[in-house]
Amino acid sequence: MRRPLIAANWKMHGTVESVQHYLEELIRRLGPGSPQVVVCPPYTLLPVAVMVATSSAVEVGAQSCHWEDKGAFTGEISPPMLVELGVPWVIVGHSERRQYFGETDATAAARARAAQRAGLSVIFCLGETLFEREAGDTFAVLERQSTALAGLDPARLAVAYEPVWAIGTGRNAAPEQAQEAHAFLRLRLVSLLGDEPARGLRILYGGSVKADNAAVLLAQPDVDGALVGGASLDVEAFSAIIRAAPGDSRVG
Repeated sequence: MRRPLIAANWKMHGTVESVQHYLEELIRRLGPGSPQVVVCPPYTLLPVAVMVATSSAVEVGAQSCHWEDKGAFTGEISPPMLVELGVPWVIVGHSERRQYFGETDATAAARARAAQRAGLSVIFCLGETLFEREAGDTFAVLERQSTALAGLDPARLAVAYEPVWAIGTGRNAAPEQAQEAHAFLRLRLVSLLGDEPARGLRILYGGSVKADNAAVLLAQPDVDGALVGGASLDVEAFSAIIRAAPGDSRVG
């Protein structure tokens, strides 16, 4: 059985004080049988997050990285910079990066390769817009976007299916829709990475995941965890989502 992975994407929220208190409380709640948990705050909060989470069951991730190790890229953060901070994870290709900041399939692929080259584990995001879903193009979009995963190390990779129409809208894919997309991605990953690596790779669902819908989503056979946005900002709500994961999820 694939160990569930529950990741928190704080987006542009948080303060030094809030992330410290949050992580201290989250760490206190996690037991030895809990899912793997990754918290991804803004860049400015990464040093304190790493400090608080060290030697705990919580891992820390960044929300993006550049595809070069250094250079004239004002405002960007490189994978080696994250490694130097002690950050083991990074999100790549999030739909908000694609929508607002010009991320493309090619740049997302380049970021993922650079991140793994530096030693980071990657949560690679993909998913269709409402227009693409209503046009019947969901699988075509997922096939195109997943091409970026070819050549990546599956041991340091998780894939997050995030239907764009369900992010921050309060809507979420029905469990059957999520499973259908995840099953398609699983077969697609077999062709890209090989059967055994693809069967062991975790595919997360992201899109208005909340405590009241997490259990039914996480119960789907190809849904191996969640990438949680707004609901992850509250430690009680995020803990409830972690508790909803199948298996021995001992979370207070």
